[in-house]
Amino acid sequence: MKALQIKKYGEIKTGLEFAETSKPEIADNDVLVAVKAAALNPIDYKLVQGHLKDMLKLDLPTGIGYDMSGEIVEIGSKVKNFKVGDEVYGRVPQEYMGTVAEFVAVDANVIAHKPENVTFEKASSLPLAGLTAMQALQKADIKKDDRILIHAGSGGVGSFAIQYAKSIGAIVYTTTSDTNVEWVKALGADRVIDYKNEDYKEVANNLDIVFDTLGDQYTFDAFEIIKDGGKVTSIVGPPDDKTAKQMGMTDYQMPEKLSKLIEEKSAHYTLTWMQPNAPQLKEIKTMVEDRTIRPVIDLVYSFDKAVEAFEYLATGRAQGKVIVSLAETFENK
Repeated sequence: MKALQIKKYGEIKTGLEFAETSKPEIADNDVLVAVKAAALNPIDYKLVQGHLKDMLKLDLPTGIGYDMSGEIVEIGSKVKNFKVGDEVYGRVPQEYMGTVAEFVAVDANVIAHKPENVTFEKASSLPLAGLTAMQALQKADIKKDDRILIHAGSGGVGSFAIQYAKSIGAIVYTTTSDTNVEWVKALGADRVIDYKNEDYKEVANNLDIVFDTLGDQYTFDAFEIIKDGGKVTSIVGPPDDKTAKQMGMTDYQMPEKLSKLIEEKSAHYTLTWMQPNAPQLKEIKTMVEDRTIRPVIDLVYSFDKAVEAFEYLATGRAQGKVIVSLAETFENK
C-alpha cells in the first residue's frame, strides 16, 4: 500500500516521503480501515520537525497522522461492535500512528461509527480536535452561563470548542485575527476579539474559565483575567501534577511561577493530554447529526499532495481543519 512516512527529522518537504509498505496486520481486537480521509494536526508536523523527539520516541521511517475516517475492510476475531463495510472515524492511539495512508489498523475500542450526515472528509476533521476540546472543557466542569475565553477560535480545536461551549449555554469570548472575525462569529461566539487591534485582557476579564490553546506567556496571563476561584484549562501549558503522572513524568515539579499564580487566585489549573475515547466520539456523532456541531474545514488536498497540505498547515493560516482525501472525489467545503 502507499503511505506517507516521516523519513527524517527536519523540514517538512525533505522529512516526509511516500513509500510502498505492507498492509498492516490486525490483532484480535483490531479492525483494518481503508482510509478515505485523514485530518492533519499541528502535532504531526511538529513530529517531522523534531520538536517532540524527546517526548515521543519514533523508529524512523514511520507513518504519520492520527485522525481518520474510512470503511472497515477486515475485523479481528474478538471484535463484536463493528462489521466489514461499516463507516467509521477516530483518533488512533500512538502505537497505530500513520493515518495518511491507504490503510490503517486500529483498536476497535477507540473508534466509532462516523456521523451519517457528513462526508468522510468532514468526519475526519472531528476526532483529535473534538476530543481535545471536550476533554479540556469537561476538566474545567464548564456549565451554563459560565464566562469563558477560548483562545485561537479559528483553529481546529478552537472552532470546535466555541460550538461545544455554546451548546452547554456558556458565554463565549474568543480571539482571532481581523480576517477571521466574521466567520468565527458565525460559529456562535458572543464576543470575537480581534487580537491585532484589541487587547483581549481589557475585553475579557473576571472570567470563570480560560481555555489556553496557545501556551507560553498566554498560560500565565490567563490568571490575570479569571475571577478568584476561576479555572485555567490548557492543552499546551506546563503539566499539572496529575497529568504529569499520566504522561509518565517522574519527580515532576510544577513551575514555581505557575504554582504562585494558582495560589494567589485560588484557581484550578489543568493540562489536558488528550486520550482516544469512543464514547465521546459517539457524543460528537450525535451532536453533528443534530447540527449542534458542524465540522469546520479550510482546505482539502488529494493524497498525492499530502506534503503540500502539511506545509500549508504549518503556516498557521488555516481557518479550521486541513484534510487529505483518499477518495476519488471529494468535497472541498
